[in-house]
Amino acid sequence: MWGTFKQFLPRTCIDSFWNKLIAYFKPETSITFYEKVSGRQGDYKRNEAYTAVENYLTTISTHQSKNLKAEFNKKKKSAKLSMDENEEAWDEFDGIKVKWFSGKYVSQSRTISYYPSDTEKRFYVLTFNTKYLKSVTENYLDYVVSEGRAIQFKRKQKRLYTNSPSNDGDDAWSYVAFEHPGTFQTLAMDPKKKEEIMNDLITFSKGKEYYAKIGKAWKRGYLLYGPPGTGKSTMIAAMANFLGYDVYDVELTSIKNNTVLRLMLGDISSKAIIVFEDIDCSLDLTGQRKNKKGKGGYKNPIAKKLEEDEEDNGGGESKVTLSGLLNFIDGLCAGCGGERIIVFTTNHVENLDPALIRRGRMDKHIELSYCKFEAFKVLAKNYLDIESHPLFEKISQLLEEVNMSPADVAENLMPKIEGGKAETCLESLIQALESLKEGEAQDKENRKEETEISLCESDAEETKSEVNSDSSKEDDNCSS
Repeated sequence: MWGTFKQFLPRTCIDSFWNKLIAYFKPETSITFYEKVSGRQGDYKRNEAYTAVENYLTTISTHQSKNLKAEFNKKKKSAKLSMDENEEAWDEFDGIKVKWFSGKYVSQSRTISYYPSDTEKRFYVLTFNTKYLKSVTENYLDYVVSEGRAIQFKRKQKRLYTNSPSNDGDDAWSYVAFEHPGTFQTLAMDPKKKEEIMNDLITFSKGKEYYAKIGKAWKRGYLLYGPPGTGKSTMIAAMANFLGYDVYDVELTSIKNNTVLRLMLGDISSKAIIVFEDIDCSLDLTGQRKNKKGKGGYKNPIAKKLEEDEEDNGGGESKVTLSGLLNFIDGLCAGCGGERIIVFTTNHVENLDPALIRRGRMDKHIELSYCKFEAFKVLAKNYLDIESHPLFEKISQLLEEVNMSPADVAENLMPKIEGGKAETCLESLIQALESLKEGEAQDKENRKEETEISLCESDAEETKSEVNSDSSKEDDNCSS
């Protein structure tokens, strides 16, 4: 009888009927957050919602769950506690009680695939009364995700992302821990200018509602320009450490085309600084783009076919255009994701296309020039731990007369032997400044002599031409 019963009424029907019966007397809705979701090419990527839920639950589960799991944070030298598998935790939001469950599904089947299979699937299940469905989905989940992201931002270590050559944009970013020690306190710059930049960064980081009100994407562009060695890269590190943002260092020459560039933008997280260093050297973005196809004419069909195959395989040079870069900065795709800072650096700002650096794309232009006395005092404090010295007056005078980059000043201030005296380093800097002054004076004298020689040669050419003209007129008179 039992065999006959199972044949005509399968277990699935019994389970379905039982669940409906339970739901009638106790209506509940469950939402599952899986740890990993499938990517564009069938591979698995970590679910950001799962990560946010995991971080949020650390604030409520440690007091309720009997079994916890710990992860050690090397940077802060502390343990992160979270719910272990098969544990429950209760939460309350606006009078609504919800239950969280941490589970893990272990697959018993064996599959063969080109991608790593997930034999263990971790997940969180949120259960609540069905009548609160709208409040939970529209308010509570947004609260959980935002709080979880805020907790993650406080805990995580900053990362430096770099892009690798990729034809389709997948797995284009690789990262290492960002451990650059540069800060605004150690940056060699005029204190008033530093304070202005720091205030601008703070205003931007707190401007989510303001940017939404004015209908503008939550991003800001900074153009850093000046001679080599004036601290452009250190400025970027100081900005990242000041805000706690990740850094994405973009190498345009390794990006195949504009489509891949847009896909890479979609993979960039919020709270990020996107850097294009030496933008004038990356691609031809000066506005005077050359015709790289040539002026037509006959081309060997075999060579032409080889070039086409190379382009199809992603070989050759990058096909990123000025238009593609402009869309990357402030096109429709730029509004996908917020709280991003875009930084261009260049040694020759005059070579860049005006459309690339106009306000709205590069909102703030910061010139990093040669070292002056205020910047020198910061370097002296950093390298020699002194704030005043009798030789400062001499150095101040020389810095007004010659152009030396902060990097060169710092090299002269650095002690060359263990226990070196500050006075020795300052004397070394004075000697370097005086040598540079003499060299600039000699260059100026040489340029003056070259100018005089060129003027004399031009005068001689004019005199010669006048003599030839007079002699030709006399010949004409004689012949007439």
